[in-house]
Order: sequence, then structure tokens, then C-alpha cells
Amino acid sequence: MAEAASGCRLIDIRLREVGALAPRSFFRRAAASLDLFLRLGIQKKLEKHRGCVNTVGFNADGNILISGSDDRMVMLWDWEFGTVKTSFHSGHTNNIFHARFMPYTDDMTIVTCAADGEVRLAQLLDDGHVARRTLAKHDKRVHKFAIEPGSPNLLYSCGEDGLVQQIDLRTQTATKLFKCKAIKDESNYVPILRLHAIAIDPRNPNHFSIAGSDEYARLYDVRKCNWDGKTCSNPIDCFCPPHLIGDEIVGITGLAFSDQSELLVSYNSDLIYLFSKDQGLGSNPLLEAPMPSSMDIDSREKKKNENSVYSSSEDSNSYCVLQAFGGHHNFNTVKGVSFLGPSCEYVASGSDSGHVFIWSKRNGKLLRVMEADKKVVNCVEPHPWLTMIATSGIENDIKIWMPIAEESVAPVDVNQIMMHNEVDWFDNDDFDSDDDFEDEDDSMDDNDINYSSDID
Repeated sequence: MAEAASGCRLIDIRLREVGALAPRSFFRRAAASLDLFLRLGIQKKLEKHRGCVNTVGFNADGNILISGSDDRMVMLWDWEFGTVKTSFHSGHTNNIFHARFMPYTDDMTIVTCAADGEVRLAQLLDDGHVARRTLAKHDKRVHKFAIEPGSPNLLYSCGEDGLVQQIDLRTQTATKLFKCKAIKDESNYVPILRLHAIAIDPRNPNHFSIAGSDEYARLYDVRKCNWDGKTCSNPIDCFCPPHLIGDEIVGITGLAFSDQSELLVSYNSDLIYLFSKDQGLGSNPLLEAPMPSSMDIDSREKKKNENSVYSSSEDSNSYCVLQAFGGHHNFNTVKGVSFLGPSCEYVASGSDSGHVFIWSKRNGKLLRVMEADKKVVNCVEPHPWLTMIATSGIENDIKIWMPIAEESVAPVDVNQIMMHNEVDWFDNDDFDSDDDFEDEDDSMDDNDINYSSDID
């Protein structure tokens, strides 16, 4: 495998030398090289936080890394030198779960969300001060928000209260779109879903997907939401592996869209699945999804170990192959999932075993298993253009991975990894640290300006 990758790389170099391969194409092929991913190793550890690091992400240029933690601090890192450029208290009263730069704001506008149910804005001012305020409130924890691709103004938040809101930074107002409820069955009881993840389709920013405490990833069109702030139409599509329909144990912890509008869905207590747009079950899967026979179920269970299961086809009652990614362990925390590579050639996730898992998107083959935390890895974030990732989890540091190994690693022994993951790695109480940190900065230091007006 490594020899084949090396041979392809030499051919690309030759084509580039004679002008038969454009510089941009050469760079994209090189950045997607399997050989580089097989050489990933820890290049640097960023150590400054005093609690679990729950979110990491790069700015558009890739030279600054943003992080947020249980210590409620936001830090901006010069990751190349391992130094903190700026740090400030977020204003949250509980663990930060997500932090991102808004696009086209010169990395001066930052949005965060947290276990206190708030979505907050931090504006870095030219004099070094930080202006902070609350943008939106949820009744329960907010794990994720999604920024409209290319927009410096619009984002969407979802919370464990089931509420989805659109936030406009131009007016600094939040519009309540709808509360997500379970798909109605024969009973009259329709509970509110706890939402854990939200993602926007980069090819169609009007489409966003949400997921949480049941088995469905729902796709919505924001143009079909009623702007009275009270109601919204049904989802335009739902995605779920047929064998999980009706499963009351599983839930979804992570979502990601590829550049090709494929939807990646990470389940707790199950696998990660890749859905193309034509593999949806319709707006009401209980009515529209064809029910599999017992023979289909047995066949899918066998296929599950081969990283593929069956999904219903939009055009018929037959089933088409649905790509799956397994070997990791996702039970104890809300983990994200990511695409890697310039054209989303790879899939990556953390694990309760403390490892990072990397698979080939094309065939679901497990390529790398890298130890990245003593307990759990929750975040795996790609650099915007380098073959590089940042990871974080229960430990207080951030690890930067680059292709620094002299030789490619040996192929993954999947059986050994599966046996490894059977261990109950830790007690949940070991990382429940909501109240472990005194808010030494909660009173706002002299470098922070607090605009605390709240938007209901």
C-alpha cells in the first residue's frame, strides 16, 4: 500500500515537472496522499487550558487555532510556535462546547456556545479589549452551532431543549425557528428531542441537518420555515440506516457534510454512516420507508462487520449499499465526526478508547488508529489546506498531528482494535467536571468590556 502511494507520488512529480499537471491539481493530489496520512504523528502539544478541551478549530488561513474548554476560557493559538496569541474568559457560566471564527471578519469575531444554554459573541477590539454579549439563549445545553458557509453574519444553533434558532449578527437578534419533536407514531405522545449536532450543506446553504437523541438525521430547508418564529414545516428528508429504525437506544452525536453534499452521521452505541442525497427516507420515514424483511436484516447484520449496510433506495423498494465506518467506541460523550483531505477523501472520529480513527471514505477501510488521549478523544479537526489535524478530549491539552514519521505505519489490525475497545475505559464521573473550576475571570478583568444585554 505504501509502495503504491509512493509510486503515484513520483508520477505526479514527473507530470508537474513537464507541465502536464497544474500546480493546484498537484497540491490537491499531494494533500490527499494516503502516504502522508500514514505518517501522521504528534508534532506539538498545546498546553494552557485547565480543563477538558471540548472544541478546536482553525481559521480560514490555517495559521490560528481556536479552542474552548471546561475552564470557560477561549484561547487563540499560534500553533506553529505553540504559543497563545490571545486568551479571554468567554462569559459563559459552564463548560464551553463549541467556538468558531466568523468568516470574513479578520478573525476578530468569535461565537461560542456552552452547557449554560447560551450562544455568545466575542468581538476582539483594536485596543486589545474584548467586547462580549449574549446572542441567544436555550433552556438546556447547547453543543453546536453552524455558520452559513461564506457568511459573516448568519448562524444556526440547536440545543438539548430541541430548539433551533437562526442568529443574525447584523441585528444581533435570534429568531426561534422551531422545536424538533420525535417522529409521530401511532401514539399521541410526541416528545421534544435533545439536539446534539447541526451542519449546513456547503453546496446549498439553505439546507441544514440536525440530529440528537433519536435515530434520525433530519434535513430542513430554511426557506420553508415560517418566519413568525413559532412553526416550521416538516423536514424535507430524513436519514437513518433501516436496521436502526425504531431503535430506542441509539442517538446521534455528530454530523458533517462533504463538499459533494454527502451527509456523515455518527451514532452513539453504533457506527458512523455515509448518506448520499438519494438515500433519504422522506419527510416521514415511518410512512415512506420500505420495511426490510427478516432476510434483509440478517444480511445487513453480516454486512455490518464489513463496513457496509443496506439503505432504502429512493426509486424502489430495494436496498442499496450504505457505507459504514466502525472499530471505534462512542458511548460516553458527545463526539464530532469529520471529513479529511482536500476533497473529503477520508473520515475521522475520536473514540472512548482515547484513539483517533481514520477511514477511507471510498470503501470504509480503517487506515489509522492513533493514541491521542489517556481517556477519550472528542474532537478531530482538519487544517483547511495542510495534511494536518488537531485533536482534543478529556486531557487538558491539544495535540497537533503532522506527517513527521520517517516511515509509513503498518496496516491496522482491526481485530486487535475491536478487542481493545471492549474494555470499559473509565467511570463517567471521571470527566464530569462542570463545577471543578473557580471562575477567577468571571468578574471580567480590566481588558474585557461586557455588553451583557440578552436577547430572549
